[in-house]
Amino acid sequence: MKKHFLYRCALITCLCGLQVSDSFAVASVAIPSTAQQQVRTITGRVLDKAGDPIIGVTIVDKHNTGNGSITDLDGNFTIKVGENSILLFSYIGYKNVELTPDQADGKIIRMEEDALSLDEVIVTGYTTQKKADLTGSVSVVKVDQLKSGSYGSAMKAAQGKVAGMSVSANGSPTPNATIRIRGEGTLNNNDPLYIIDGTPTTRSMAELASMDIESMQVLKDASSASIYGSRAANGVIIITTRKGKKGTTVDFAASYTLVSKKKPYELMNTEQRGIAQYWAIKNDNPDANPTQMGIGGLYQYEDHQDGNGNWVLDRVTWREYLDDAKTMKSADTDWQKEILRTGQVQQYSVTLSTGTDKGHSVFALDYYDNKGTIDGSFYRRFNGRINSDYSFLNGRVTIGENFTVSKWRESDNIGDGNLGGCKSLMSIVPVHTVDGEGWGGPIGGMSDRQNPVRLIEDNKQNHHDNLRIFGNLYANVNILKGLTFRSSFGVDGVGSWKRTMDYRYKSGFLSEDRNKVYQESYFDLSSTNSNVLQYVFELGKHNFDVMAGQETIIHTYQQHWGSRRDFALENDDYMWLGAGESEKDNGSGSVKNTMISWFGKLNYNYANRYLASVTLRRDASSVFGKNNKWATFPAFSLGWSISNEAFFEKLISVMPLLKLRYGWGQNGNSSIDAYASYQFYEAAYDGNNLYDWNWGTAYDFTGMGGSLPSGFRRTQRGNPNLKWETTSQHNFGLDFALFNSKLSGSFDYYLKYTRDILMKPGTVATLGEGAHMWLNGADIDNKGFELTLNYNDKFGDLGLNISGVFSHNSQTIVKVPDDVINNFAGNGKEDNILGRPRNSLYGYVADGLFQSQEEVEAHAEQTGAAPGRIRYRDLNKDGVINQEDRTWIGNENPALEYGVTLGMTYKNFDFSLFFNGVCGKDLNVSGWKSWTDIYALSTSGENYGTRLLDAWTPANKNSTIPALSINNYNDEGRMSTYYVESGSYLKLRNAELGYSLPESVIKKLNMQRARIALRADNIATIKKGWGSNAYTGLDPETPGNGYPLPFSMTMSVNLTF
Repeated sequence: MKKHFLYRCALITCLCGLQVSDSFAVASVAIPSTAQQQVRTITGRVLDKAGDPIIGVTIVDKHNTGNGSITDLDGNFTIKVGENSILLFSYIGYKNVELTPDQADGKIIRMEEDALSLDEVIVTGYTTQKKADLTGSVSVVKVDQLKSGSYGSAMKAAQGKVAGMSVSANGSPTPNATIRIRGEGTLNNNDPLYIIDGTPTTRSMAELASMDIESMQVLKDASSASIYGSRAANGVIIITTRKGKKGTTVDFAASYTLVSKKKPYELMNTEQRGIAQYWAIKNDNPDANPTQMGIGGLYQYEDHQDGNGNWVLDRVTWREYLDDAKTMKSADTDWQKEILRTGQVQQYSVTLSTGTDKGHSVFALDYYDNKGTIDGSFYRRFNGRINSDYSFLNGRVTIGENFTVSKWRESDNIGDGNLGGCKSLMSIVPVHTVDGEGWGGPIGGMSDRQNPVRLIEDNKQNHHDNLRIFGNLYANVNILKGLTFRSSFGVDGVGSWKRTMDYRYKSGFLSEDRNKVYQESYFDLSSTNSNVLQYVFELGKHNFDVMAGQETIIHTYQQHWGSRRDFALENDDYMWLGAGESEKDNGSGSVKNTMISWFGKLNYNYANRYLASVTLRRDASSVFGKNNKWATFPAFSLGWSISNEAFFEKLISVMPLLKLRYGWGQNGNSSIDAYASYQFYEAAYDGNNLYDWNWGTAYDFTGMGGSLPSGFRRTQRGNPNLKWETTSQHNFGLDFALFNSKLSGSFDYYLKYTRDILMKPGTVATLGEGAHMWLNGADIDNKGFELTLNYNDKFGDLGLNISGVFSHNSQTIVKVPDDVINNFAGNGKEDNILGRPRNSLYGYVADGLFQSQEEVEAHAEQTGAAPGRIRYRDLNKDGVINQEDRTWIGNENPALEYGVTLGMTYKNFDFSLFFNGVCGKDLNVSGWKSWTDIYALSTSGENYGTRLLDAWTPANKNSTIPALSINNYNDEGRMSTYYVESGSYLKLRNAELGYSLPESVIKKLNMQRARIALRADNIATIKKGWGSNAYTGLDPETPGNGYPLPFSMTMSVNLTF
């Protein structure tokens, strides 16, 4: 490795992309004149192949790395050189150029784009590596793709961008997303570990502004992630925020988004609901009178019999008023329309970057405001970030800090649950009473379901406030040549406050005449102290990078809550706990846990051909039993850069990159209760519980010394042998490039074994009260592959980039305790979950509908069978339909996840399309299809989907929807293939058109860059609409009443001064 190699890599990273005006062009460092070397000043200009200037190119004298310069706004540079100087021109994304002073002086230097970017510096865990030296499975995310759109979260924007990383999100205004890396390997928390500027956190990335991110890496295999030990079993996402650069720049970004409202259901109107009721009654008993038997006598029917004796409905009418007092007039309310609105998203960001030879600073402000498509739903966030560093003692010591303060407020009790409520109340119910003041609601005969509009209006005063302070202080000391020491102290603190005010109301026969306030607050704080010693040196062609470190993490959580009833006034100013007049209640809790770690890593590189890495970490955690506090997590990986071998030289023009990788390692998981290994008792005093008169365990004996508490009950058994959950992983990898690096990619195949999974299973009553105990009781295997492809080319002024990621993961449950195997799919006996994915579906095979009484009689004995009812297959051929005829009928894990990006540039225009999808995925849709298709399974008085209007009748035998019926004699709520539908889809996730102002224009405006863009999200969805498992809902990505992902349009502007 060359002299001060790491320093130069860091310098390149910091200066990459820097744009400065002429007044801030950097002068080179003077070189002392000697008799042997004459010093002179040279100038030049750096352009790309298209002739455009490249701003921020680093020029370093290889013989004197302290002598450097960067190009200015026009690509010009000035540097002092000696006779023997060799100048290295470097810029991320471009191939390095080496020139003598004579070759550079007064010349135009053209740099070519490097599609492989093998010299790019990657953060891999406490240290950095060149991309070319990686031996583990590490994905580098293109952060520019994460900064556009209205997501409000980099993780939401990363959906479909990283092979092996699954991102699940809905259309909620909150920027939260569920992240899974290489499947689910545990029965507990499967969230990855995040490392932000060296500080670990398990919180989501929803509070970090996307504009603040400079780089993101995903460590997927154990060999790359094991340096983080016990918390890395679910993968690691490393994020580096923007740092200050030499000179001064100001970046401003603004965007405005309109989001269309999207109904998740097609619900019946008032007339259709009456028609459905008529046929449900008549199908059960042709002689019944639907007018008399219907809900609350709401509907009146006129009908007759045709020549074949079949009933024909002529007319349906309904009462003018729902109640005898005539306060609620019958309506035709579209509850979804009443609570949905056009959403709006606004985001503004401003960043000031400044720096000198000795220090750099970044100040950033970001505001994000998302008014969701459900009325009353919102998320507002304000971020402030400061990153700075300062060097002294001739650059030997650098101190700095990275801190973010995030304040956000979000709506409370308003979300997708309100969408589910729209199907629970018939459309005949009005929003308001006839005076326009009161609330409409259910009447006798209807279910006790709330008015969806009232639920929103009576919750608009409720919200949830949060404050997060995240960041670290650090010091870097260059002790000797190649020997550095880094110490960092980081914090991640979240404070949360919530007040929920429940007002008095009357809505139909539902009412509450006592109001209530509930207040809750918690404080969650993690502090991390890490100390790392690193030594980088070379012996000939042998390059070594040795690192050793220690880390201590302390986590504290405190919660307080209280509630009171009966407030004289109902408003925000009055309804505080102290004003409540009755039923005072309160509680609190606190937990604390600590982890101490020692770790080390050795990276070895021989002549850029043979690579090796060895990692060892030893962790101790307070959450485990006294017999297993400590655990060791080893890992190693190997790499062979075949393309750097001499025998491969003739193939370089065809295949400039070919590298093989293998890695093995172990990670742990400690995401369990802080006191999981302890035995607990509680003194539970009688709380006058009306539902359990024997709820309490004790009362106080009053004695000479006062009250003596008496009586305790056990709530958890202790387990001193509780130990670490461990994941072992093998990874086989291939990196390649073809056709002058126009086509490049990587392929990884992995085997992932998780053993001693932590779980707290249920227990049998014979073990006594409080017999629950945390134990190591399950094993899970995952295996799969990941493929990443990237194609870059240029045809004159037209630039083309096509990239794709494809991943497959297969999960197998290997072991679960015998006494809890019934908690999983299967019959709990020989046909159990072992050997299958956790999300397997088990049930009956639906074999169409009975078309006639003859078919019913010819079939196996099936209770409730009748024409128009679901026919279940007799799998064991015993002539009876029962539980023995169940089998495995689906898998909710996808067979393949993929994302494809098409990008084009033409002069100052850029255009991109992003496609994303899954295939081979089954969905259990019983939660909503049971009421869109089966009349009898809904609660009395609820609404239904319009699909029921096409239900089977003797005159409509082509229908696949069972006949309407009041009674569920056929037990059609049982799990069967009728409720298994395809979850596969292909989405045109987004399209974006951008235009960058020409250089001649932005110079006149005294700017460095200006871009405007128009973007559309969730444009189109292709789902399976044919076959027996056709998807019958709106969007398989957000099935049922999940918050839909609607179409949106975003206008944005980005300026750099």
